[in-house]
Amino acid sequence: MAAAAAAPGPGSGPGDSPEGPEAEGPERRRKAHGMLKLYYGLSEGEAAGRPSGPDPLDPTDLNGAHFDPEVYLDKLRRECPLAQLMDSETDMVRQIRALDSDMQTLVYENYNKFISATDTIRKMKNDFRKMEDEMDRLATNMAVITDFSARISATLQDRHERITKLAGVHALLRKLQFLFELPSRLTKCVELGAYGQAVRYQGRARAVLQQYQHLPSFRAIQDDCQVITARLAQQLRQRFREGGSGAPEQAECVELLLALGEPAEELCEEFLAHARGRLEEELRSLEAELGPSPPAPDVLEFTDHGGSGFVGGLCQVAAAYQELFAAQGPAGADKLAAFARELGSRYFALVERRLAQEQGSGDNSLLVRALDRFHRRLRAPGALLAAAGLAEAATEIVERVARERLGHHLQGLQAAFLGSLTDVRQALAAPRIAGKEGPGLAELLANVASSILSHIKASLASVHLFTAKEVSFSNKPYFRGEFCSQGVRESLIVGFIRSMCQTAQSFCDSPGEKGGATPPALLLLLSRLCLDYETATISYILTLTDEQFLVQDQSPVTPVSTLCAEARETARRLLTHYVKVQGLVISQMLRKSVETRDWLSTLEPRNVRAVMKRVVEDTTAIDVQVGLLYEEGVRKAQSSDSSKRTFSVYSSSRQQGRYAPSYTPSAPMDTNLLSNIQKLFSERIDVFSPVEFNKVSVLTGIIKISLKTLLECVRLRTFGRFGLQQVQVDCHFLQLYLWRFVADEELVHLLLDEVVASAALRCPDPVPMEPSVVEVICERG
Repeated sequence: MAAAAAAPGPGSGPGDSPEGPEAEGPERRRKAHGMLKLYYGLSEGEAAGRPSGPDPLDPTDLNGAHFDPEVYLDKLRRECPLAQLMDSETDMVRQIRALDSDMQTLVYENYNKFISATDTIRKMKNDFRKMEDEMDRLATNMAVITDFSARISATLQDRHERITKLAGVHALLRKLQFLFELPSRLTKCVELGAYGQAVRYQGRARAVLQQYQHLPSFRAIQDDCQVITARLAQQLRQRFREGGSGAPEQAECVELLLALGEPAEELCEEFLAHARGRLEEELRSLEAELGPSPPAPDVLEFTDHGGSGFVGGLCQVAAAYQELFAAQGPAGADKLAAFARELGSRYFALVERRLAQEQGSGDNSLLVRALDRFHRRLRAPGALLAAAGLAEAATEIVERVARERLGHHLQGLQAAFLGSLTDVRQALAAPRIAGKEGPGLAELLANVASSILSHIKASLASVHLFTAKEVSFSNKPYFRGEFCSQGVRESLIVGFIRSMCQTAQSFCDSPGEKGGATPPALLLLLSRLCLDYETATISYILTLTDEQFLVQDQSPVTPVSTLCAEARETARRLLTHYVKVQGLVISQMLRKSVETRDWLSTLEPRNVRAVMKRVVEDTTAIDVQVGLLYEEGVRKAQSSDSSKRTFSVYSSSRQQGRYAPSYTPSAPMDTNLLSNIQKLFSERIDVFSPVEFNKVSVLTGIIKISLKTLLECVRLRTFGRFGLQQVQVDCHFLQLYLWRFVADEELVHLLLDEVVASAALRCPDPVPMEPSVVEVICERG
C-alpha cells in the first residue's frame, strides 16, 4: 500500500528517509487540501466526514496533523491479522483514489478562479513595484521640500516678526480711523435712511468708546455719536408712530430702538398699541361686510378674508413680539395673551354672526369648507399663543355650529313630514271636490314613507361632511364621539322619530266628529306608517346611521326596542282614535235618525229606512278603506243561518217561543223581569276594547260603537206598535249585512237583540211583525 511504501523499512538506507521526495508528496497534498478547506470555509471535522472526537495529537490518526506512519504500521502489524491487513490496504488505496479524484474535481471546478487569482497576483506584483518606485521619489521630494522650508523660515524669521507687528499696528489704525470717521458715517446713514447700518456702526463702537471715554479725543467722538444716535432714535420713533408700514417694518423699528438702548417696557406698550390699531381696522372691514349693504359675500370668502387679514396679522404680531420682547419673561407673555384674547373674541363674534346667516341654507358643503379654513387658519396663532386659548375657542365655535346645523336639519325633517301630511290631506280632499278618483291610501302611504326616508338620508349625508377625513376638525374628540352618538343619532334621528310620533299622536286630540279637522283616512295612514316604522324602518335608519357615523363614544343611547315600542304605541292610539272617529260618524247618523222621528205615530213599515242603508254603505266603504292598509284578520266560524235570522220583540227567538204566551200588555212587569234575567246570563260586551292591527278588529270596534249608540238612543224613546215593527225591520236589515264585517257574528246578534228588546220594553202595544214579512221587506229594500 502507498502509506507503507512511503514509510521506511528496517533495511532502508539514508536516502530513504521521510524527508525524501516520496514523503514530500502526501505532505504537499495535505497542505493543498487544507488551503482548499480554508477557501470554502470547511472545518476539519466536516472535511474529514467524521466528528472531531479523537485526540488531535494521536500519531495513528490518518487525518490528524501529528500522524506518524511508523507508529501506525507498527500498530497494524501488532493488532491486525493478515486478512485484516490486506483489507486495510485495499480500503486505503480506495480512499487515496477517492481523494485524488476529489482534488482533481476541485481543481477542474475552480480552474477559472485559479487562473484569475494568478493573473491578479501577477498584476499586483507589477503595480507594487511601480508604487514602491513612486514612494521612493516622493520621499526624496519631501526631504528636499523640508530642507527648503527650513532655510526659508530661518531667512525670514526676523522679517516675519516685523510684519506681524506692522499688521497689528495697521489693524489698530483702521479701528482708530473707523472711530474718528464714526460721526460722519452715522450722519450719512441717517440722511440716507440706512438706519440698520447706523445702529450696527454704533453697536461696534459703543464698547470701545465707553472704555476710553476718559480720553478727550474719544470723549468728543462719543458725544457726537450720542447726539446723532438721539436724532436717529427720534426718527425711528416717528416712523414707528406713523404706523403706515406693515408689521415687519414696525418690528424692525422696534428692534433698532431696542438696540439703541430704548426702554423695552415702553416699546412693548407702543408696539401692541400700533398692532391693535391695524388689527381693529381689519375687524372693522369684516364688520362692514356684515352690514345690510353691500350684500355680504359668501361665508367661504368671508372666512378667507378674515384668515388672511386679521388672523395673518395676529400671527405676525405674535411672532414679532415674542422675538423682540423675549426678555420680558412671563409678564410679557401674559400681556400678549391678553391682547390676543381680547381681539380674538371680537373676531370670533363677527365670525359667529356671519355663520348665523348660513343657518337658513340647506347645503352644508360650503359651510363645512368655510369652517375648515377658519379652523386651519387658527392653528398657527393657537400654537404661538397657547395661553390665549384661540384654538380652543375656534373649536368651540365649530362644535356650536355643528350642533345648530343638527337642529336645523331636525326642523327640516319635521317640516318635510308636515309637508307630506299636507299633501296627503290635499290628495284625500281632491277627489271629493272634483268628483273623481284620486291616489289610493297604499300609494299615499308609499309616497309619504319614501319622502321621509329620502329626507333622512339627505340629512345624514349633509351632516356627514362634518366628519370627513379631509376636514381639519374631524379628528377632534367631539366629532368622533358626542357629535355622532348624541348629536346625529340621538338629537337628529331619534329626535325626529319621536317628534313624528308626537305629531301623529296630536291628531288624536282633534275633534272626531264629522267634518272635524283630521280626516279619518289620515289617521289610518299614520297608524300604518308608525306600524311600518316599528317593524322595519326604525331598525334600518339606525343601522344606516351607525354605519355612516362610527361612534367612538360610550355614552348611553336609545335602544331600538324602545323606539319601536313608542312607534307601536303611537300606531295603536291612532288606530283606536280612527275607530272612535268612524264610530262616532255612524253614531251621529243613527242618533239623529232616532231622535228626529215620532215613533208613536209612525205608519206601518213598508221599507227599510234610508239611514240604515247609509250605515251599511259607510261600513262597506270603511271596510274597503281599511283593507287597503291592513290585513284581513281572524274571524270565528260563521253559522249557516247568519243572513236568515229575524228579530222578535224579545232578546232571542228561543226566548220568544218560550215566553210569548205569557206576554200581554197588562203584565209589563213580567216583560221587564224577562229582560233583566236575559242580561244576567248574556255575555258582557266591551264596546271600547283594544283594537288589533287588522281589518276585522277595526270594523268590529266601529260597529260596536254604532250599535251601542243605537241601543242607548232607543232606550230614551217611546215606541208605538208600528214604531217597534220599524225597529225590527231596521235591525234585521243591519243584521243581514253587518255580521260579515266583525270577528264574531254573535256580537252583532246580541247588540241587535238588545235594541229590539229595548224598543219592545218601551212600547205600550208590543205586537211584533211576522218574520216572513220582515224578510220580504228587507229583501225588497
